[in-house]
Amino acid sequence: MPPETSETYDPRRFQTTVPYYARYRLGYPPLLIRRVVERTRLNAGDVVLDLGCGPGLLAVPFAQAGMKVLGVDPEPDMLAAAKEEAKAADVHVELRQGSSFDLPAGIGPFNLVTMGRSFHWMDREATLKILDGLIAPGGAIALFDDVHSPTVENRWRFTVHEVGNKYGRAQEPHIQARAALETRRHDSILLDTAFRHLETVGVVIKREITADDVVGLAFSLSTSAPQKLGDRIGAFETDLRAELAKLSPDGRFTEIAEMRALIARRE
Repeated sequence: MPPETSETYDPRRFQTTVPYYARYRLGYPPLLIRRVVERTRLNAGDVVLDLGCGPGLLAVPFAQAGMKVLGVDPEPDMLAAAKEEAKAADVHVELRQGSSFDLPAGIGPFNLVTMGRSFHWMDREATLKILDGLIAPGGAIALFDDVHSPTVENRWRFTVHEVGNKYGRAQEPHIQARAALETRRHDSILLDTAFRHLETVGVVIKREITADDVVGLAFSLSTSAPQKLGDRIGAFETDLRAELAKLSPDGRFTEIAEMRALIARRE
């Protein structure tokens, strides 16, 4: 990914995605959370930092697993959503505004730092150096993500990308970087840091979704967020629904994804 800096970083990039993010983004299966807890040897009461916590998709499950969780996010509306999710789940999550560029003072040490679909928005090398001083001996980092294979069931997802490209998605630096051979992936970065002992755990899921779900997912993405589209939002939705109708006239789709975590430890 292109290196993010404090000058290029937009802390409110996801401001208008908040109503869509928790509802339409894939959550992380309990089995995946349990596997990460087991592989990182967490015990009840251990301290977890969820960096870029969003609406609590990781913070809440780790709190449910018995951990003491601090969720940090630059977007105040995301923190408000995470607070509501924690309340609904009847768990306590401490929530503080901040980012990898301005972490709250006096935090740590942590037994685990989690990041769900957020690491690529950071200056990764600089962030890992900071975390090295905040993660306790024997602690770890876990980068969570979802991977959609190019199977026919996921054709709708590529339609989202194709329509998005007509509205500027393809020009976004992080999208261009994904296809560039010069780009360093997360594992490449980690292998040159103190956290160079890597392993991946994953769970494959399958679910049925509707055209409304697909549109909601599109609005949760930074590349087609309502604030990004502006007055083109109506045209974008019309175009997307038209293309989706060509794939499935009844508006029903299947999603297959691997929900995974890249776990990084010190040697």
